Amino acid sequence: MKEKLAFLGLTAAALIAGGYWAGANIPTSQAAAATPAAQSVQLAQAQPAQTQAAPQLARPAAVQTLPDFTTIVEANKAAVVNITSTLKAKASDGDDEDAAQGMDEDDPFYQFFRHFQGQIPQRPQIRQGMGSGFIVEPSGVILTNAHVVEGADEVRVRLSDRREFKGKVLGLDHQSDIAVVKIDATGLPTVKLGDPSQTKVGEWVLAIGSPFGFENSATVGIVSATSRSLPDGTYVPFIQTDAAVNPGNSGGPLFNTRGEVIGINSQIFSRSGGYQGISFAIPINVAAQVKEQLVKYGKVERGRIGVAIQEVSQSLAQSFGLDKPRGALVSSVEPGGPADKAGLKPGDVLLAVNGKAVDRSAELPPLVAAVKPGSKANFEVWRDGAKRTVAVTVGELKPEQVASAKPASQAGEDTGKLGLALREAEGGLVVEKASGPAARAGIQRGDIVVAVNGKRVKSAEELRSAAAKAKGTLALLVKRGDQSIFVPIELS
Repeated sequence: MKEKLAFLGLTAAALIAGGYWAGANIPTSQAAAATPAAQSVQLAQAQPAQTQAAPQLARPAAVQTLPDFTTIVEANKAAVVNITSTLKAKASDGDDEDAAQGMDEDDPFYQFFRHFQGQIPQRPQIRQGMGSGFIVEPSGVILTNAHVVEGADEVRVRLSDRREFKGKVLGLDHQSDIAVVKIDATGLPTVKLGDPSQTKVGEWVLAIGSPFGFENSATVGIVSATSRSLPDGTYVPFIQTDAAVNPGNSGGPLFNTRGEVIGINSQIFSRSGGYQGISFAIPINVAAQVKEQLVKYGKVERGRIGVAIQEVSQSLAQSFGLDKPRGALVSSVEPGGPADKAGLKPGDVLLAVNGKAVDRSAELPPLVAAVKPGSKANFEVWRDGAKRTVAVTVGELKPEQVASAKPASQAGEDTGKLGLALREAEGGLVVEKASGPAARAGIQRGDIVVAVNGKRVKSAEELRSAAAKAKGTLALLVKRGDQSIFVPIELS
């Protein structure tokens, strides 16, 4: 997470819908914590009946007590660390005015350099950022966020017993925002890692970290959602919680009620720069895989198959004959890529990878990325109303290449019944005008209709015929610019 006055190069924020995504780093302001007061409700006692007893109300179920987190905090606080990253801005030569601007006005040399010609080296500015981390090996191996230590000239790790160590960054991975730091120590306490796949929405969770520099602060909340896809989270199915997470919490652990770490607190969505009830954690199994590769190889290898995918909505599920919305719909295939060579094509719905079910499209990229490049992966594919298995030899991910989940946009449709005027051209049917169902779906002039319900169309007549046979919903594969996506059209 990141405050508005974040130090240079250690975190970044992207404006989204009036708020911004941020990584927690720097204590620059005070935070006021509001704790909801406990409320109790008393039922008014019924007056004694004059003639007959009032009917007795059914007793409410026994009230479930809140979990006691004191044991978890006590057992794990020694394994949670505070991380300070120091960035020294490079000193540069400037003119006398620039030099004077970099000096204190009370400095006796201030007026000299302001009024006389000459150049002096500017004093380097030291900027610090703060985050959290936790020990995963007794030999001093620590997990944290990449944005906590990225670009730092020096990393200092402070333990709960106030001992401090110089940290060495063994490696960091931008795609997952994971970094591995090593300190020269032995016999350190460690946390226990859990299984995020068993995490349920509504479960209690505990976050420990250093918000605004307040070390070993504990906050609690519940899991709000799982497998959450964020704008920059192609490889990470985030755990969303409402546990209070603020600048300085980044890299700290998220515990379940069994005292197991299930995630690394990483981001918040906020319009103020502080906690607003929505925070995100990287599942610990994703972090553990990244850590293993960083320690062993110094880098992270990821698999890729060369497809673009989108979410399967109810309308698209009906169009492709699925019993319910699930899987990842292939909207385009990279020519000559691993998926293309294996026979995958637009309109295929990927339901599982090596036996692991894909419920939402955001779950596919991390599953593909986890496959070792060069090995085969078996994909369960829904095509033409039936399941089939397709074996794909997975390639190695290069920057900007991945099975990427893209949010559904909208595009054009057929003629007549669909409200489209089309022109046949090489590569598909060019939309000249959109109205009716097509316009409501978001089709625009210039869009190119490539396929209907996964089957390519080469003429307006083929499209009309497909529309005539369709019942309720039709899925068009539309190309707009360099992007392709399936668009459901409600024919009714």
